[in-house]
Amino acid sequence: MSTIEKALAKNKKANAIENNSDDPVDEVIGQKAQPAETLAQPKVLDEESENKKDSSDVNTVSVNDEIQLDLKSLSAKGMVDNSAERRIINEEYRAIKRKILSNAFGPLSKTLDRSNVVMVTSSKPGEGKTFTAVNLALSIASEQDKTVLLVDADVLRPNVMKTLGSRNREGLIEYLLGEKRSISDVMLSTNIPKLKLIAAGKSHHLSNELLASEVMRTTVDEFSTRYKDRIVIIDTPPLLGINETSVLANLAGQAIVVCEEGRSKIHDIKSSVAHLNPEMAIGFVVNKSLRQDNGPGYYGYYYGSNGS
Repeated sequence: MSTIEKALAKNKKANAIENNSDDPVDEVIGQKAQPAETLAQPKVLDEESENKKDSSDVNTVSVNDEIQLDLKSLSAKGMVDNSAERRIINEEYRAIKRKILSNAFGPLSKTLDRSNVVMVTSSKPGEGKTFTAVNLALSIASEQDKTVLLVDADVLRPNVMKTLGSRNREGLIEYLLGEKRSISDVMLSTNIPKLKLIAAGKSHHLSNELLASEVMRTTVDEFSTRYKDRIVIIDTPPLLGINETSVLANLAGQAIVVCEEGRSKIHDIKSSVAHLNPEMAIGFVVNKSLRQDNGPGYYGYYYGSNGS
């Protein structure tokens, strides 16, 4: 057989394979489209599919939706890292997470509903809540016996993925709309073994109703009870002037209110706390403190409980 004949035979075989393929292609890279009738109702967590994740290129999604975070870049930007260096920010978030973990799994946990679900919020935009939520998740991910799920529920101004050096993608809203069958379909693994992410997803005019839906409540319950070693960090919108946050406040057992030194006003902080569930543990992180003994960027904290 001549070289030309071999090439024609190879091309004919390739066309035959292509024409016989009946696998539909979805818009999401590496995922097969589901028949329309299977997209009507979200399903609970699929542990098996959640755990089957493969690695991918930096800041991209692989076939199984694993994100490779650029840890050196995050550290250079002042984020928590797992280095042996005793950096100030590492130590500060160690102190903050200890109280949160104690509330989640210690004696107080028996008095809190969903004690391992922590919402991170602020009075107004720009006070550092997303930075705090991400750093808290990174710090907890270094624990030997705990895992962490970071959820971007600030569906009006999503910023978690951007803070981590990636892009927003299909996430919470798509699941609540029923466009994704299972929450595991939008749960992203990372190259930090104990850290998983859920992006906010697309904007939607019924975001308040979606976050207040029974599907959302059932999902948070599933987050809270499925894994006994998991902390769920939910980055929520600011409390003042946005109804979505008050809805989410009824789903978490703990809240962290981020305050910016020199900017946050006492009456705004008090008004914010009034929007929270009085039965939850409420803490305060002071962001951008200019204390002379620590220098710019110091993160102090005060943590109370049951509204104190």
